[in-house]
Amino acid sequence: MSRIRIIPAIDLIEGRCVRLTRGDYGRKKIYDGDPAELARAYADCGVRRIHLVDLDGAREGSPKNLRTLEAVATAVDCELEWGGGIADAAALHSVFDAGASHAIIGSVAALHPERFEEWLSRYGAKMILGADVRDGKIAVRGWQESVPLGIEALVERFLPLGLRECIVTEISRDGMLQGPASELYVRLQRAFPELRFTVSGGVSGMSDIRALDALHLRAVIVGKALYENRITLKDILLWSQSESSPASM
Repeated sequence: MSRIRIIPAIDLIEGRCVRLTRGDYGRKKIYDGDPAELARAYADCGVRRIHLVDLDGAREGSPKNLRTLEAVATAVDCELEWGGGIADAAALHSVFDAGASHAIIGSVAALHPERFEEWLSRYGAKMILGADVRDGKIAVRGWQESVPLGIEALVERFLPLGLRECIVTEISRDGMLQGPASELYVRLQRAFPELRFTVSGGVSGMSDIRALDALHLRAVIVGKALYENRITLKDILLWSQSESSPASM
C-alpha cells in the first residue's frame, strides 16, 4: 500500500497567502511570500498536487483570485485542485481555463445537487466533492451557514454518478493545530472504500501524518503546520521520496 499523499494548501485572500482559524474570516493571519513561489517550492519537493482555496470567492460566490491561479499554474507542473466561489458553469469553466486540474465543489453540491450531478457527468474525475463539516452537518457559503444534511447522505447521492474524490474538512479542527478528527475519516473510508477521502483540518506535525498513514488513509491537506514551520519543506521532500514505499506501521 502506498503512503498517504501530502497535499500542501495555499489559501488566498486578495492574492495573498492566509490562514483562517475555524473558518473565521475575522481570525485570519496573513503570511509573507508569493503564492506562485510557494507553490514552486512545494513542487520542487516532489509534491504531486497542491490545494488552493479562493476564500474571497467562497464568501462572495464567484472566483476572485483567478490571476493568482494562472500564476501558480504557470509556475508549476503538478495538479492543482481549486475551491471557492464555483457556483455556476461559467465560474467552473473560468477555473479550468485559468489552470486548475480539479475543481472542488462544496456549496453547490449541498444546495443545488442537480447542478453538481451534471458537472460530474460531464467532467468526471476532475470534480471533487468538498464536504465541510461542523457539528455533524454540512457548512456552505464559505462556512458562514449550515444545512441539515449529514456527510454520508451527501456522498451517497453522488456516488452512483462517478464521484471519485471527497475532501472532508472538520471545521472545528481547522487552523487549530490540535490533530485531525481521525475517527471521522476512518469511518468514511471504510463506509465508502471506492472513494478517496482527503483529511483536512488540524494537522499539527509529521506525527499526525504518520498516524494517518498507519490508519491507511489516502491523502491529507496540510496548511497552517507548513506556514508555522511545524512541517518543513525537508519533511515534505523526504515523505514524497518514500510515498510509493510500503506504509510503516
